[in-house]
Amino acid sequence: MKNFKFTENRIKFLLLPILIIIAGLIMLFVRGFNFDTEFVGGIRMQVNIGSEFDNQEVANLVTEVAGEVAAPVVQKIGNGTQATIKMSEVDDATKTKLTDAIKEKYGDDAIMSMNSASASFGTQVQRKTLVYTLIAILCILAYIAVRFEVKSAIMAVLALAINILVMMAVYLISYTPLNTTFIAAMLTVVGYSINNTIVVFDRIRENMRGFNAKKGHRVADIVNTSISESMGRTLNTTITTLITVILLYIFGVNSIKGFAFPLIIGVIIGAYTSIFIASPFWAVWKQSEVDSKQGKK
Repeated sequence: MKNFKFTENRIKFLLLPILIIIAGLIMLFVRGFNFDTEFVGGIRMQVNIGSEFDNQEVANLVTEVAGEVAAPVVQKIGNGTQATIKMSEVDDATKTKLTDAIKEKYGDDAIMSMNSASASFGTQVQRKTLVYTLIAILCILAYIAVRFEVKSAIMAVLALAINILVMMAVYLISYTPLNTTFIAAMLTVVGYSINNTIVVFDRIRENMRGFNAKKGHRVADIVNTSISESMGRTLNTTITTLITVILLYIFGVNSIKGFAFPLIIGVIIGAYTSIFIASPFWAVWKQSEVDSKQGKK
């Protein structure tokens, strides 16, 4: 990989995340996000059916007790004998009737958990999520602008935007429930991927110290070399992190899996954008600045 032309192939590397994002946009218009009750309000139950079951059968039971207004959505989880039931908010009396009906049909220990949230709470969570994400991105922008330069900061933030969009696209494609666990994972990935990007930019800064356009030096060559030199560290960190997170996803409980899944996506795409997108596109921008200065002289 020492002589690989990362910068020259930047458009090809950009195609993969763009295709994933486009597929996500298509699914957004087809069926939209699978928002969990934390975002839109309602009731979320985890039920142990105890054997293979039909989703519609469980949904019919909920509708029979709580009425059509409940609009239940049933999904299989775990080994296929457990279900997540999401439904609109109902009064306490109806909740009691529903839990009694489920226990009567599937056993006294059938209900594993039950959480409810109001629609106003969901709106508040969405607003806070947006605010916290913007604050994190602005802090990162300021930090990299001070440590490196504004161009580096802008490219790093654009790479982060691609990371977030790809993660959301995968959630749309897989129709995975979108909840606060995703937000926690997303903010974790933001910090992780920016660290990888800084490692590459740091190596570029070191190699740029001897840069002299008059001697025929090209920014693209320095960036290609810098990426090759730092790739080993980036891949080692990514692989070791992935091993841990994948094991968590395989052997962890459902709540841990909900956190591990977006982490797996984010760690992979974060390493990808750090290597193949942020620095190569920065090189083109920087080279245009160098050429402009040379033209003035």
